[in-house]
Amino acid sequence: MKGIPLLTPEQRQDVINRVKEKGEKVSDLAKEYGIHSKIIYGYLSRSGQNSNAVLELARLRREKEALLKIIGELVAEQRILKKQRLP
Repeated sequence: MKGIPLLTPEQRQDVINRVKEKGEKVSDLAKEYGIHSKIIYGYLSRSGQNSNAVLELARLRREKEALLKIIGELVAEQRILKKQRLP
């Protein structure tokens, strides 16, 4: 196909794994590989699993990481405030 960059089978599997296991955004991977995000959505749908469920799981993983970061920052801030109040 002229004009459409093709990924090797290894690259395709890497993209699928990074979405499924690491929760990376399809748009970020599309930019990284120089392809349209629809191509990645196609890879996901042909990977034999429900692509909507995979994308939802990836979104939830990203959300979980963001929430854990916020909790960590709040705990650290709380410890600092407690130390400042001690005589």
